[in-house]
Amino acid sequence: MEAAIYNPEGKKSGTIELEPKVFGLPWNADLVNQVVRGQEENARRTIAHAKDRSEVRGGGRKPWRQKGTGRARHGSIRSPIWTGGGVTHGPTKNEKYGQKINQKMKTKALYTVLSRKWRDAEVLFVDDLALSAPKTKSAVAMIKHLAEVAKSPSLAYKRGRRVLLLTPEATPAIRKSFSNLGGTLVMPVSQLNPLSALSYKHIIVIEPEKSVKLIANRLLARTTKK
Repeated sequence: MEAAIYNPEGKKSGTIELEPKVFGLPWNADLVNQVVRGQEENARRTIAHAKDRSEVRGGGRKPWRQKGTGRARHGSIRSPIWTGGGVTHGPTKNEKYGQKINQKMKTKALYTVLSRKWRDAEVLFVDDLALSAPKTKSAVAMIKHLAEVAKSPSLAYKRGRRVLLLTPEATPAIRKSFSNLGGTLVMPVSQLNPLSALSYKHIIVIEPEKSVKLIANRLLARTTKK
């Protein structure tokens, strides 16, 4: 599997051989769905909380005596059947929504997403941007050039999550150059995951020789740790 490498001006500057295990896997909707849903659940914050009768203020003494009043007996005004009382079976902060995701599943799901995007021509490879200082003008020009090369106008849209830029390591100059562009996110390859890959329409890989190698070695690294 061979892919073209472009420079920031949108001209072809070389080629790269892609790993079939990373960019040649068949689509597996069940695996991707399971991993992405697990990531979303792990990122979910437990906010909703309803007080039960033990947490509601007041109700320390019996409203009236047990017998002789002609009224129903009650032990506390904070009973769930009273207005202003506690809530029965309401949501609490103790709820746990996290799910365990097997690392091999997560890695294979990432490779599956990258393979699908590669087949859909939504992955581009760009050599070193060589930005010594942040410059938004250079970032906009590069996106426009690549949109013409890929024949995909959506790459240059100003709204929506359209471009995910992957760099081999954290680069402040590149991150700041694209920070003013809406719908564009710069991320080190080490932080790439199935959810972030699916959240953006196009993926641009900077310095592909290094970046692709880091992605391909992810499964090997997981196995070696064990």
